[in-house]
Amino acid sequence: MVTLGCARNEVDSEELAGRLAAGGYELVDDAEGADAVLVNTCGFIESAKKDSVDAILAATDSGAEVVAVGCMAERYGSELAGALPEATVLGFDDYGAIGDRLDDVLSGRPLVPHTPRDRRTLLPISPVARTAAVTAAQAPAIPGHGWVQRRRMASGPTAALKLASGCDRRCAFCAIPTFRGSFVSRPPAEVLGEARWLAGQGVTELVLVSENSTSYGKDLGDLRSLERLLPQLAAVEGIARVRVAYLQPAELRPGLLEVIATTEGVAPYFDLSFQHSSPGLLRRMRRFGGTDDFLALVERARSLAPEAGFRTNVILGFPGETEDDVAELERFLTGARLDAVGVFGYSDEEGTEAVGLPGKLDRAEIDARVRRVTDLVEELTAQRAEERVGTRAEVLLTEDLSAEEGPGVWAGHAAHQDPDADGTTTVTGVPDGARPGQLVTAEVVGTEGVDLVATALAPVPAGR
Repeated sequence: MVTLGCARNEVDSEELAGRLAAGGYELVDDAEGADAVLVNTCGFIESAKKDSVDAILAATDSGAEVVAVGCMAERYGSELAGALPEATVLGFDDYGAIGDRLDDVLSGRPLVPHTPRDRRTLLPISPVARTAAVTAAQAPAIPGHGWVQRRRMASGPTAALKLASGCDRRCAFCAIPTFRGSFVSRPPAEVLGEARWLAGQGVTELVLVSENSTSYGKDLGDLRSLERLLPQLAAVEGIARVRVAYLQPAELRPGLLEVIATTEGVAPYFDLSFQHSSPGLLRRMRRFGGTDDFLALVERARSLAPEAGFRTNVILGFPGETEDDVAELERFLTGARLDAVGVFGYSDEEGTEAVGLPGKLDRAEIDARVRRVTDLVEELTAQRAEERVGTRAEVLLTEDLSAEEGPGVWAGHAAHQDPDADGTTTVTGVPDGARPGQLVTAEVVGTEGVDLVATALAPVPAGR
């Protein structure tokens, strides 16, 4: 199994692996000698699509049958199959019977690749109409829903847990809703059941993922679902910390912000999809807010949790972006003092509104703006890390470095650091007997860029 893209894809891969294992297949670590290679593709932006194609072509060198699944396979279907006859292309509707489909591939039975469709049209948006559609068995296959089996492919103490799939927003630059479909929440009981299962697999930190976690529950008729679910997840035996990813600033209600900032066992961590901060440009993007709104949001969170963590992504070079827009974004980034920022250059995505917008910038100008803001971000995030020197942090230990660095040295991540994206914390003086997944209170004593160096003070009491 080869997985590209985001944490949501990683969860889908583990679901596919679980279904295949239940069907008698054995998952192996090396493509050489395997009967088949499944490539779980990403179809988000041009560079991700290129990486997916490269992974498919690399898999063909193993001599195994190659099966492409995931977002790019769903988005392009028969078109991708025509361009890459070396691979069998399967869509989301094949996930429930993935073992049977792999049987077909290995037996030489021909499969007709699906014709792509706009998955937003497959389910109505209103809760009442959607319930009726699901009752009538009209619901499409949705990866990660109706969870019955999952096989972990990582052994660490952190794991992603999917809250929902799809997105009902219509951002001008984003094609994800067309191939992931409308937003569909998983029932709270299903999410809790999988959380307990993950805890039983040795996971101590859950990272809640979706295309838009702030929408959780709206299709269930309850916009406060996540506010109620978070304390329940934090109370699952064996879970030390719960982290929420993929929050939309325009949908972050005061009650949800307060729950994330103040609930014991929930990381005061805000992964906010700002994308830009110039109000006029955000309207062109079909988004809301602006610099002053966003700064006020950050300050509200910090008033409840002074050491809260913040990360975001921003897009440079969207059609019509001016120098004043870039300066406004720089004003926001300077004032917000975020912990992690991903900087991306705009590129056209077929099927999106932005493709037809006037005011396109040439690639050289986009690249120059990306470099300019990236330089600023690197300086600002390093400064933010330095501001944490002298503070206390709860660090979740992930790797014992004693053999390389000396006794009692561990790698881990603090509450403000996503385990996959936001830097690390190296802790010295960790007591003997520590184990991966344990929380340790430490004092931050130094920095290396956005990474922290800390000294252990005490383990967090059992039960946390």
